[in-house]
Order: sequence, then structure tokens, then C-alpha cells
Amino acid sequence: MPAVSKGDGMRGLAVFISDIRNCKSKEAEIKRINKELANIRSKFKGDKALDGYSKKKYVCKLLFIFLLGHDIDFGHMEAVNLLSSNKYTEKQIGYLFISVLVNSNSELIRLINNAIKNDLSSRNPTFMCLALHCIANVGSREMAEAFAGEIPRILVAGDTMDSVKQSAALCLLRLYKTSPDLVLMGEWTSRVVHLLNDQHMGVVTAAISLITCLSQKNPDEFKTCVSLAVSRLSRIVSSASTDLQDYTYYFVPAPWLSCKLLRLLQCYPPPEDGAVKGRLVECLETILNKAQEPPKSKKVQHSNAKNAILFEAISLIIHYDSEPNLLVRACNQLGQFLQHRETNLRYLALESMCTLASSEFSHEAVKTHIETVINALKTERDVSVRQRAADLLYAMCDRSNAKQIVAEMLSYLETADYSIREEMVLKVAILAEKYAVDYSWYVDTILNLIRIAGDYVSEEVWYRVIQIVINRDDVQGYAAKTVFEALQAPACHENMVKVGGYILGEFGNLIAGDPRSSPLVQFNLLHSKFHLCSVPTRALLLSAYIKFINLFPETKATIQEVLRSDSQIRNSDVELQQRAVEYLKLSSIASTDVLATVLEEMPPFPERESSILAKLKKKKGPGAVSELEEGRREGGELNGGGERGGDASVMATSNASTPSPSADLLGLRSAAPVGSAAPSAGSLLVDVFSEGGPATASASVNDDGFLRDLEQPTEVSDSLLVEGPGDSDSAPPSVASEDPAPPLPEADELLNKFVCKNNGVLFENQLLQIGIKSEYRQNLGRMYLFYGNKTSVQFSSFCTTVTCPGDLQAQLNVQTKPVEPLVEGGAQVQQVINIECLTDFVDAPLLNIKFRYGGALQNVTLKLPVTINKFFQPTDMASHDFFQRWKQLSQPQQEAQKIFKAGQGMDTEVLKAKLLGLGTALLENVDPNPENYVCAGVIQTKGQQVGCLLRLEPNAQAQMYRLTLRSSKDTVSKRLCDLLAEQF
Repeated sequence: MPAVSKGDGMRGLAVFISDIRNCKSKEAEIKRINKELANIRSKFKGDKALDGYSKKKYVCKLLFIFLLGHDIDFGHMEAVNLLSSNKYTEKQIGYLFISVLVNSNSELIRLINNAIKNDLSSRNPTFMCLALHCIANVGSREMAEAFAGEIPRILVAGDTMDSVKQSAALCLLRLYKTSPDLVLMGEWTSRVVHLLNDQHMGVVTAAISLITCLSQKNPDEFKTCVSLAVSRLSRIVSSASTDLQDYTYYFVPAPWLSCKLLRLLQCYPPPEDGAVKGRLVECLETILNKAQEPPKSKKVQHSNAKNAILFEAISLIIHYDSEPNLLVRACNQLGQFLQHRETNLRYLALESMCTLASSEFSHEAVKTHIETVINALKTERDVSVRQRAADLLYAMCDRSNAKQIVAEMLSYLETADYSIREEMVLKVAILAEKYAVDYSWYVDTILNLIRIAGDYVSEEVWYRVIQIVINRDDVQGYAAKTVFEALQAPACHENMVKVGGYILGEFGNLIAGDPRSSPLVQFNLLHSKFHLCSVPTRALLLSAYIKFINLFPETKATIQEVLRSDSQIRNSDVELQQRAVEYLKLSSIASTDVLATVLEEMPPFPERESSILAKLKKKKGPGAVSELEEGRREGGELNGGGERGGDASVMATSNASTPSPSADLLGLRSAAPVGSAAPSAGSLLVDVFSEGGPATASASVNDDGFLRDLEQPTEVSDSLLVEGPGDSDSAPPSVASEDPAPPLPEADELLNKFVCKNNGVLFENQLLQIGIKSEYRQNLGRMYLFYGNKTSVQFSSFCTTVTCPGDLQAQLNVQTKPVEPLVEGGAQVQQVINIECLTDFVDAPLLNIKFRYGGALQNVTLKLPVTINKFFQPTDMASHDFFQRWKQLSQPQQEAQKIFKAGQGMDTEVLKAKLLGLGTALLENVDPNPENYVCAGVIQTKGQQVGCLLRLEPNAQAQMYRLTLRSSKDTVSKRLCDLLAEQF
């Protein structure tokens, strides 16, 4: 930087600052500032031209006044004029003023940009740095548009000085963060990457910040940086502290650069080149070795720099998850930090070990530190460290140590900080369920949890224990006995009353044989808690009482007396009053058989993802739990049933719904000769499933014309094509004006039947049968719908509409051709639908059919069986390629996993057929376990291709499956997992 001349002291500025500091009151300060502002304004407006020194002095005063919190509305032009000065100090003050006070929308931006251009082209390194600093500080879109093309050229030019290169790299990084669409590296990419080989360490440090940011957004363009980064890291790690004297910080060579290099490498999978990978492993081993060496200085700066590199190296080892030796060594090193006197180190060690616990290579090594972690949970003074200890216990838990860890967490809950109690409760509930071999232990644990931390037990937790008890016959008696004993405590939490009411209402008969828990004793025990509970709990207890009347007729008179009391049938709460009145009437007029039917025991709950796990994921944020919650080792499945609302009102209406009588008619019909006369109602759609398809379809479904016909539809007037919501002009007004009916309750079930097949009967009732035949190529599909009139009466005003609800309009392009408005009795009409997948989607299009039959309007809405897997392109892969790609898709959000009970027989051929029907390639001899199935495919959309890998692990003994999907897009993984889990 140029030396400041003797006259640059700006005595007037120093006097003004001194006057401000000497002011005794706020009023005196404002008065002095106003006086100075008036003086400056008069100087700027005066006839006499100011010299550079005076302009600089007054601009500095304005800047100081602005920093004191006062608005400045003049002087900007004078600051811009300072930019054209050839004196460093004047130019510096001008840029400083502009960086602080000039708005990016200012009218002066064009003048400022011209001044900056002049300085950038001046080749004066000092002026170039000032201009680059100003661009970075302002960082407006206008500046990005003006200089995004110029700065990369300055950065890679051979004659640019090192200090300017540093400023240019950081300036470009700032512009890329604010306007990434304007900063296009293009031809400069390789030359920017090669800055990692620059002789000047400062240039490398600045360039690596830029490259890391660019690599995160465009990894493929910058993948050549990996070998250069490994080479540079190797030189730093292997050097002595004397080799890099200017960049050695307390005996640690280039710690900041080392950390940035290690962070850059975390943007990529392990190097494929054996030599590069070997060199990198050697670097990481050296870093771990140096951590074991005695410190070269007792100063905290030395240990901080050394540990910063170590933790970054461990993060890279965890990211690769492919070197068992390094993972175990990293775990051992972190184990030493667990008892370090520095709190921050203990926190970081616990945090890193949480991630290590999810690796199959280091999980056992992490478990060896269980006693230390438990001790930390009990004795740490810092709540954040205790929380990380709880996280680590949760992550290291498996079947071998589940009971010990759950017991310790329950013990800690009694004294835990209020801020982490809810999360601890969720984790205890999840672990107790996940690793429960003995379900009596699970019930004991959850009831103990409610006793210790009832206020923090969310509804999901007590819903879940009820679901599992209902789904497990072997634990129902024990649960009833245990909850009965728990309710005898004088102070009983309301959540315990809810669980007790539900379980005794369902299974109280299992313990009624003991005089100590006779029906009347059970009722009196529950009713003694009634008046202490909130309205929802009282409502649940009333439902339990009516269940008691069914289970124990001898309690009928007592319970009716309670229901008949004024406090119930005249309760101010409508819900309680209605239940009391209805239950009283039901118990009075219904016969024993009717009561037994209406109040039948709850059926098993359907199996879904645990709602507790979903709540924990939501609480921790996206991705925070999934990496710990992978069923990564033996027996990782969640036990018991799925999620259903826990409201006891469901208890009283367990037989609310029965399957549709047509549900069993949706299978594939047996084929009949094609081209026969008008078919009978029973065999109306047999020709849909013949190999050649219907005569009308065969001409347009040939392989050669399939893609061509979809991409360039036959010329039809616009009015004949129905896009999106559909064009109902062809339908008579009386039908078209009717709103579409909501989708049928069984619409999702019908949709799921077509996930792994393309042909079949979509819907059938007494009047109408809808058959479907479809095929897909890349991101295009064509579907034929066949509407059959099963009656002898004509359908009039027949019209169909396909709609794409919500976001689906931007995800799918659907074109339909209208059908004939008249469908004769026993006849069939065909409709062609063209589909284009624009991007991945979750919902399905809605198909609404309206027609008149005998004068009555029929209105049916179904879900069209278009699911994301229909656009799969099978991909064959070797075992090595599959697992390499599997590890690359290791981000928590890229994986979706479900563990569920087999809904039907686990026949090998059926499983293979369904996986092939999904659209993927079934890969043979890839998984080390021959019982497992692995598949690969690419989902083709118009905007992108999404690679997907699938792994299905059947457990024939337990009749369970574990399904894992990994893809480059999180929404695709989850949707495919949800779809496929319903197929087995």
C-alpha cells in the first residue's frame, strides 16, 4: 500500500471527532452535527472548486456522521468524483463511502461502474484491488452484469499480480453467491481449477473458496480439482513447519488452507484413480498420526489449528465411508477427546461420533465408548454437550445394548433439562419399539416414560403403544395388568389415564378373573380419575365405559347411572354431552348381539412408518434423523403396527366400513375371442388384454410410430384436445355444469393395483366397467381407456374429464380426446390419452366420468394410474458399479426406507415379477446376500434424468421386508418407496 503523505492527517476531521466525543448530551451532539452538515453543504454548493484533499475530508466527515446513525442525503456525487483521483488516499475514501452509503439502485451506479472499469483496466494493482473490493462489498446485480465477464479474465491472466488474484477470486465468489446465473465460468473453468497449483499460498487459499462454492453447484465441471487438491494437501501435510514459514500458524503449516482443501474434497466421492486415492489415504493417516504426537506448543492457538485440521479430516473419512481402518482410527481418536478438559472438543467429538455410529465399519468401535458417553450424559455441566451425548447413545443403540441405553436415558430423563425432554422422550419411545424382543419390556418402558415425563409425552407416543398392543395378541393381557397397576398411583398423569382407558376398554376382560381387578374395580379406578382430566380424555373414558358394558354386562347399571347423571347428559361441552346421551341410549335399546357388533374389539392397525419417528425427524429438521435411523444393522425394523388416530371415539365404531362388493372383481378377466359379436356384460372388456389389443388401437400403437405420434400428435382442431382441466364443451350443459364428484374412497387402492402392471380393469360397478391398456417410452406415455356399458340401456350425455390438481399441472402434460356422448347398451367406447412427464410428481391425475342412466346423473371420479415409476428406463450394472453408486447417494435426504410386514406370500417368482413390473432392471448376483433383490433404473422426465437404486431385503422367518430406495432426488426416493411398499 502506498505510504500516506504528511498532509493526509485531516486535522479538521480529528477536531470534529473530538468535538463529538466531548458533547455532554445527545442534544449537544445533534447540534454539533447539524452545524457541521450545514458547513459541508455550503462548501459543496459554493462557487469555489474544492481540491481533492477538502473533498476527501468532508466526505470522511459525512461517513463518520452516517456511522453515528444519522441519515446522509448529499455528498454522493463528490464521493464519485474522488474515484477519478490519482491519489490512493482520495480514491480509497471515495470507494469506502460508496461501499457503505450508495444503494444498489442508485442513479449513480452507471458513473461508479465507469470509474471501476477505468481502475480495472489501469493495471495499477492498488487501484485494481480497491475496485474489486468495492464490487465485492456492493455485490449488486448491476455490478454482476457489468463485471462478471471481466473478473475471471483478471483472475487467470498470467501478468496479474498475486494480491490482485486474491481479490479477484473473492470478488467473483461474492458475485456468484448473489447472482449465480450471471457468473458463467465456461472457458475459464480449467484455468481457475489450476490456480490450486499456484506458487502463492494466498492465491490458492482465495481460489479454493471460489472453487468449493462452484463445485457444490456444478460438481461435474470442476471434478478435475480433486487430484490437484489431493496433491496440494499432500505437500502441506508432509511439509515441516519451517517449509512454509509465512503460512505456518503456531507450528501448524497452512491450517486454513488445509481445512479448505479437506472441505473441497467432501464435495466429491472417493477418487477413482488408485494413485490419487492412495495419496489421499496417506494424507489422512498422517493427519491422524500427528494428532497423537505431543504438542509443539502449549498455546491454545496451536491446539485449535491442529484440531481444526483433524476434525475436517475425520469429516472427510466419514463422508467417504469406505476405509474401515481410517474409520476405526478416527473413532478411537474421537474417543480420546470425550474426556478432554476442553468443552468444545468434547462437544465436537460427540457430534462426529454420532455420524460414525451409522457406518457399518465403525459402529462396533463407537459402542466401546458407551460407558464414557453415559457418564457424560450424567455429569456434563453444559446442556448442549449432554444433548449430543443423548444423540450419540441413540445412534449407537442396537439389540445388544438397547436395554442398557434405554434404562440410562430413562434415568437421565428425571433430571434432564426441560429444553431437551421432549426429544429424549421420542428417542426412548423409538428405541424401545425398534429393539423390543420382549414386548412386556416395551410396555413397561413406555408406561415408565409416561410416569417420569408425562408432560412431554406427545400424542404420537401413546397412540403408538396402543397400536402395538392391539396388533400383538401376546402382550394384551400383560399390558392390561400393568396399566391397571399404574393407574392405582395417587398422582397419575393424564396420558397414563388415556392409555389405561383405551387398553382396559379393549382388554380389561383379560384380567377380570382376578378379584383385585374385577370389572367393577376397573371401572371405579378409571372413574376416580375422570373429574381430574381434560375434555378429550373424558371423551375417551366415556367410550371406554360403553365398551365395559359390552365386556362386563354386570357393570351396566352402574355405568348407566354415571351416563345418566346431570354432569354428563347436561354437560356444557357438546362432545361429552353427545357421547353420554348416545352411549346411554345405545346401552338401553340395543340387544346384546347389536352391542357386541358395534363395540367389537378394534381390528389390527395397518402398517406404516412410525409416527414417532416422523415427529422426531420433523423436530430435528430434514436429514437430521435419517442418517441415524437407517435400519443399518441386524433387526433394524420397527415393530408393531402402523399409524392411526388414537381418539377413543374410534373404539365405539370399529366396524364402520366394509369393503366394496366390487373389490374382488378388479382382477384380470380371462381372454375371449377377439372380434366376436356384442359381448355380454360379464366379458365386456376381454379384448383389452389380448396381446394385439383392440382393432382400433392396433394401428396407432405400433413400435415405430409410438414416440412420433406422441411428440407430433395427429392434426386435430384445438377444440378436440383436452388439456389439464379438460374441455367440456362437447358434453350437454346439464352434465358439464355439474361439479365433479370427489375421488372414490377406494381410489388409492385401485391406483396401487397398477403400480407394477399396465393392463387391467381399473373400475367396475353394476353399470360401468373401465378397462385400461397403456405403454410408456422414456418420458412419454399413451393410455387407452375402454368404457363398457354393462346394461341394456343407453348411456346419454357421456363425458370424461382428466384434471391435474395443484402442482401436477406443471409436472405432467396430459392430452385427451373426447369420447362419443352416447354409449349403447352392451357397447364399449375407447378414449386415447397422451401423457408427457415434465418433472417428477407425487399425485395422480383425476379422471371424472359423468353420464345419464335412465335420467339419473352418474358422477364418478377415479385416480388415473399414472405413477412416477412408469417412466423408468431399466439400467444394467455390475456389482462394483452398483455399490459404488450406492455409496455416492449417501446423503440422508437421498434415501427413503420402509420396514413392513409381508401382506401376502413371499414367493420368489412373484417378487421378481413385481420388481420387473416396476420398470427397473433386476440385477442378478450383485448383492452379497442371495436372498436380497437389487434393481437399478433411470426415471426419464423432460427436464432431467433421475437415477434410482433399489434394495429389497426379505426376512422369511419374521415375514418382514426392508425396502431401501436411493436416488439423486429426495422426492423421488420417498414416492417410489411409498408406492412399492404397498405391493408386497
